[in-house]
Amino acid sequence: MDNPQPEASDEQPVAYDLLGVGLGPFNLSLAALADRVGGLDALFCEAKPEFRWHPGMLVDGARMQVPFLADLVSLVDPTNPWSFLNYLRDQDRLFPFYFAERFQLARREYDHYCRWAAERLVNCRFGAAVTELHWHPGHRLFRALAGGTEVWARNVVLGVGTTPVHPEAFAGLRGHPQVWHSAEYLDRRASLDRARDITVVGSGQSGAEVFLDLLRTRGDDGTRLRWLTRTRALAPMEYSKLGLEHFTPDYTRHFHGLAPTVRDRLVREQWQLHKAASAETLAEIHDLLYERTIGRPLDADPVEIRPGTAVTEALAGPCGGFELICRQVDSGAEQVIRTDAVVLATGYRAVRPALLDPVAELVDWDEQGRFRVGLDHRVATRPELTGGLYVQNAELHTHGVGTPDLGLGAHRAAVILNAVTGRTVHRLPTRTAWTSFAPPTPFVPAPVPAPALPRPQEGNRAAPVTR
Repeated sequence: MDNPQPEASDEQPVAYDLLGVGLGPFNLSLAALADRVGGLDALFCEAKPEFRWHPGMLVDGARMQVPFLADLVSLVDPTNPWSFLNYLRDQDRLFPFYFAERFQLARREYDHYCRWAAERLVNCRFGAAVTELHWHPGHRLFRALAGGTEVWARNVVLGVGTTPVHPEAFAGLRGHPQVWHSAEYLDRRASLDRARDITVVGSGQSGAEVFLDLLRTRGDDGTRLRWLTRTRALAPMEYSKLGLEHFTPDYTRHFHGLAPTVRDRLVREQWQLHKAASAETLAEIHDLLYERTIGRPLDADPVEIRPGTAVTEALAGPCGGFELICRQVDSGAEQVIRTDAVVLATGYRAVRPALLDPVAELVDWDEQGRFRVGLDHRVATRPELTGGLYVQNAELHTHGVGTPDLGLGAHRAAVILNAVTGRTVHRLPTRTAWTSFAPPTPFVPAPVPAPALPRPQEGNRAAPVTR
């Protein structure tokens, strides 16, 4: 099918060097680093009217799972004015932060820091949804519609974020006012007020934070609180110092060089690196339950925590509420759980944005319909599309568990900037981990030279060969 082309004049249009689509933390990091690159004309567009980072999960007391140095710029350029420390200076909070001695920020403070940067960066435009992206072969440029305005660009970076996952078992209850994703938690928490039985599904950080918040806010009114997860154990996030080296450029390079089938298997197996809850949050849940049962039996509170329990089907109950058909993973035993409300803390996934439809035929998709992404985060395309199309946080299958991690955001942005400009805008380290992830280079012994033959004695030389 021919790629539909937008109408355009023959005159070469004025174009940006770089157009960023979406303004989450990753493209905001790219905008912050690009802000100081002389001669680079960049524009970043976001559909929302202002920067918002997981607003439904800015629960009081919730903290980041990465240190404050995982800000927009510091792990690439700590002298950059868009660093978190410079934000603190601007807010007159350096001394309070110093005395707080907190390496991990409150989620609310990280969100406020990002909004501080987004509101001041001149290359960021909010309320400007990019609805179409075309490739014009004559001009060798991308043409986008951003907020209804025509924008031309040599390179495009997609940072449109991820979408909440609603498990197939709950497909029949999609849109029900008492079944919703944790991404909406703060906005819809009040809708749980009349529920006397609440079930949280999912064992990651979001599930742990929702369950902890419900314990704090609903634990004394007799409401039954239930936490289900098909994961066999509520194991904490891997946070050992050497384990964290999986979130380094070294591991990303190693992972990218593996076969696709191996990469897919590793992403599933490494759930404890990027999908588990923090040990601190799990400890808070345990401490709260311990204190609540002083002087009473352990089962005095109407609280259930059930790992290794998969919800295979969810139905509307005959007398209101819901019936969850559950299967115990190890024994295979089935049970029906009746509940009044369900919060799905079931994660997020990258999806193909509709704005790519006009150029979809020019993208080299893999066998599963995913982007093929180079080590520099550039999407593989057909030869006639000569512009650079890059992605952020849509390459878990090619770059591994560090893809959604904020600690690698600034590094990825610097890699993209170096690729877009064709020069070393930011010098990046060649070694970032003590761990050697790749197999050792096989030892090949040097060839042993043959022993030298003795020189012939005078008078014993062989006769010359004649033709």
